[in-house]
Amino acid sequence: MTKADLDLEGFFPLTVAAALRRTAAVASDIEAIVAPDGRLTWGALAGEVGRVSAGLAAQGIRRGDHVGLCLGNSVRWMTIFLALGSLGAVTVPINTRFVAAEMAYALRQSRVRTLITCDRLFKIDFIAMLREICPALDRRLPDETMPDLARVIVIGADVPRGAVGWAAVAATAGGADIEDADAGDPLLIQYTSGTTSFPKGVVLSHRSMLANAYFSGLRMGLRPADRFHSARPFFHVAGTTLSILSVLQHAATLISMDRFEAGEALRLMEAEHCTHFSGNDTMALMLLNHPDRAQRKLGLRGAWLAASPTIVRRVIDELGARECVVGYGLSEASPNVAQSCFWEPEAIRASATMRPQPGVSVRIRRADGSDAAAGESGEVLVRGWNVMRGYFDKPKETAEALDADGWLATGDLGSLDGAGRLTFLGRAKEIIRVGGENVSPADVENVLHRHPAIKQAAVVGVPEQRLVEVPAAFVILNDGHSADTETILAWAKGEMAGFKVPRHVWIVDSFETIGMTASSKIQKKQLAAHARGLLGL
Repeated sequence: MTKADLDLEGFFPLTVAAALRRTAAVASDIEAIVAPDGRLTWGALAGEVGRVSAGLAAQGIRRGDHVGLCLGNSVRWMTIFLALGSLGAVTVPINTRFVAAEMAYALRQSRVRTLITCDRLFKIDFIAMLREICPALDRRLPDETMPDLARVIVIGADVPRGAVGWAAVAATAGGADIEDADAGDPLLIQYTSGTTSFPKGVVLSHRSMLANAYFSGLRMGLRPADRFHSARPFFHVAGTTLSILSVLQHAATLISMDRFEAGEALRLMEAEHCTHFSGNDTMALMLLNHPDRAQRKLGLRGAWLAASPTIVRRVIDELGARECVVGYGLSEASPNVAQSCFWEPEAIRASATMRPQPGVSVRIRRADGSDAAAGESGEVLVRGWNVMRGYFDKPKETAEALDADGWLATGDLGSLDGAGRLTFLGRAKEIIRVGGENVSPADVENVLHRHPAIKQAAVVGVPEQRLVEVPAAFVILNDGHSADTETILAWAKGEMAGFKVPRHVWIVDSFETIGMTASSKIQKKQLAAHARGLLGL
């Protein structure tokens, strides 16, 4: 394919409000979501979205406002997200594993005007975190440290003086007078680590996310009243686009969890009669290898996986998901670029090769900039309706990722066969895939360099049985300073989200003998090989 020329208008709803109206009208009594905080049918959910929209509008939230959302997977998360989309506001999902500095950066960089947060989740005290980054929370907002943050709405009992409790939102009577956003309006700002030290906010539209959700669900085989288990975090596009919006577009039921645990996931799949599930390679392996699996009577028909052929084959054979499909994507593409289809022969689907989504063009670029031949590997380039509007308030980074003709440079490696099917070969940007999280080595290095004893740090990914890959760090200490690996690791746990913390740290005198170019650049490939050798892998 060389041209994305599919006209999406009229195929299916392209705004959140339109999609919700349609699904509630034709599938009112079908369950929309089952989550730890309850369950709702599509009819009941539409009513609740209307009430929440009215409450949020009464709080001053308007079309185009950026609204941070910091909650675990829940009926409430889905309700608020759909309500914000119906109002034309832009959701900024906050990763619930962020530490204070990471949350502060996301809120400040995206210019969030309203933050909706729970007071606590598991052992995380978000109010204490907010007090640290925004002292005016106990007086009156905004704060000079967060000049754009005009209001904080708290779900829970711990409501600071400068915040508003959720009861004030829930108590608003009547429905909101909802005017559809335009399909091209932004719906989400998704933070992604990328390859720089600072995360970038990917701006995605109603059209790109709802079309992506429709085609992904169609190719997975979702039908009305199907029951789709997905524990993918709602603060990721795999949770918003490929879970929430996919069931919205296909009138199916989403079964979710506030955190993934394989034994509980298997129990839910059995108890809720799930027909499909979504997962990455780590999740699939945890399900396959769990001791309870043999006892569970599963009725799976299909699955959406980001996994290797070996894992796909096991899911088909051992979990019975015979219509299992494989997808490839990235946040900048809303996220799905290519996917296999449930109606294709099993052998093709098990090979993990994929068709680009309808109306999406894919090219493979050699290092010299020319197009690769069929079967030849190179960088994956994408163009079409699924491509982001850009990185929020980062024109330089946007220009580096998107060329004048609309081609997105993914930084990923792949190949196209003679039939135009894509094979994903790996992340060329040195991203470390820790379970379902993408970790930028530069991001981790940037934090390690704040340690007073560390002169230089280099981070690479090393294989790990459960998470597939984990960060490992080599550090050079400053002259006159001493530190051991345990001290560095303990410090790092307080400075970054847990999934970013290196699992291994080695103190070295220099990188010269491990891998350094003549221009004094660390050769990460050699460094990673050295790390694997040290670990006996």
